[in-house]
Amino acid sequence: MAKSKTEKIADIQEQITQLENQRKRLLQQQKEQERKDRTKRLCKRAGLLESLLPDTIPLSEEQFKTFLEITVLSDYSRRILDGLTVQNAATATPQTTGTAARDNLTPAANLTHTARESSEDEDTGEGNGARVTG
Repeated sequence: MAKSKTEKIADIQEQITQLENQRKRLLQQQKEQERKDRTKRLCKRAGLLESLLPDTIPLSEEQFKTFLEITVLSDYSRRILDGLTVQNAATATPQTTGTAARDNLTPAANLTHTARESSEDEDTGEGNGARVTG
């Protein structure tokens, strides 16, 4: 027996409702995954920071914030970050596993180059002068 137009409309409306619910579930799962990824990234980076700079562990939150602000806002830090950002943009194109592994070695070369530039700046008296003294 053929369905009437009213029954077809009701079936389509039910499909629309099911698809909307499926969309909502997928969006919720996506947001949950993004939160988990962010938490994992924050924990890994904070752990890395503490392992590289163990002297920052006893600092208060305000002292640590001040340390980061002074360190991150220096010209030297900005040049390093700008170089890494440009490098990431250049390697954002799809890569094969072999080239991706090889390209992961290049930040060290950029850091070495940037470190040389920084020592040249210090020799010439340039830079922003943001230094923390004990």
